[in-house]
Amino acid sequence: MDATLGDVVGVLDGLYDPAWAESWDAVGLVTGDPAQPVRRVLFAVDPMRVVVDEAIGGDFDLLVTHHPLLLKGVNSVAATTPKGRLIHDLIRSGTALHVCHTNADNANSGVSDALAAALDLKDTRPLKAMPADSMDKLVVYVPVGETQAMIDALAAAGAGQVGYYDRAAWSSTGEETFRPLDGADPAIGKVGEVERLASDRVEMVLPRHRRRAVVEAMRAAHLFEEPAFDLYEMAALPSNRGGGRIGVLAEPLPLKRFAELVAERLPRTEHGVRVSGDPDRLIEKVAVVGGAGDSEFDRVRAAGVDAYVTADLRHHPATEARAHDDGPALVDVAHWASEWPWLKDAERLLIAGLAEQGSTVETHISTLCTDAWTIRL
Repeated sequence: MDATLGDVVGVLDGLYDPAWAESWDAVGLVTGDPAQPVRRVLFAVDPMRVVVDEAIGGDFDLLVTHHPLLLKGVNSVAATTPKGRLIHDLIRSGTALHVCHTNADNANSGVSDALAAALDLKDTRPLKAMPADSMDKLVVYVPVGETQAMIDALAAAGAGQVGYYDRAAWSSTGEETFRPLDGADPAIGKVGEVERLASDRVEMVLPRHRRRAVVEAMRAAHLFEEPAFDLYEMAALPSNRGGGRIGVLAEPLPLKRFAELVAERLPRTEHGVRVSGDPDRLIEKVAVVGGAGDSEFDRVRAAGVDAYVTADLRHHPATEARAHDDGPALVDVAHWASEWPWLKDAERLLIAGLAEQGSTVETHISTLCTDAWTIRL
């Protein structure tokens, strides 16, 4: 079955939720009609002129890029500017443009996962972990004979999902007591008389955005008109999403050999691979950040890594980082090269996600080098 642009964007948003993007970023659909068919998809790092020409000339219906075309607000997309001309050409040709930027940086698997995998890093974890999704815990007291029906109702509303398990609940049996007053319509007991009955305390976790639905399901399923329940907001824990990755090499390598490995595994650029550190230093624990990474030096040093691989390192932050005796060796690569490995992951995951829906698309990864530096002397 042919996919629509809406189908493709739905899969991409599932992989790279726009909510994971940084507040300053501009991600999502730039041009295109969600109802239009998508047969061919081109993946690239930058929505530059040569890449847009490749997409239009190759009859691609959708161009997916990592970097935004319109990162800052604009008042005009007139064809009098380079970006305005790109917008006009994309719309005129019917070529959609979709951007996955910092939402792909923070995803798992995302941009830094792909960079870590290219360098054979194992046991990876985020360098800058995002908090896990906000969670609540519902505690409700249920007559013993109604417990399993209540768990079913709460699970159907979204509670009790823990990893690869659903309907996860904890219960213990105790005694519940109450006295119905005038105006009550008790399912058990009589007005004015103290009632005691065996009840289960049922506990289930739920995503906070499902709070209303779960509480409504609990009320609808409960035998009592006034169920006794508690709702707790759980503390936020680190997730497996976030910027950068920390991992280890299967075997320690001298810095010079590790830098050679980086050069071998990433696309060639005129920028090349720059290294700061003792060439004989053994490298085992490594931090990576796809794209510009000198804002993360404090986290990298606190992580106690032997080397830090990233892009766009500036003179002063780099020299300040190297001034620490316990600081890591630095391996600086081209911005474009550090993010290009992600394109293969995005392609693979999109194909798999569409296949689950019964759709197929033809895909291609652009190999055009759009790094800003074109000559090295």
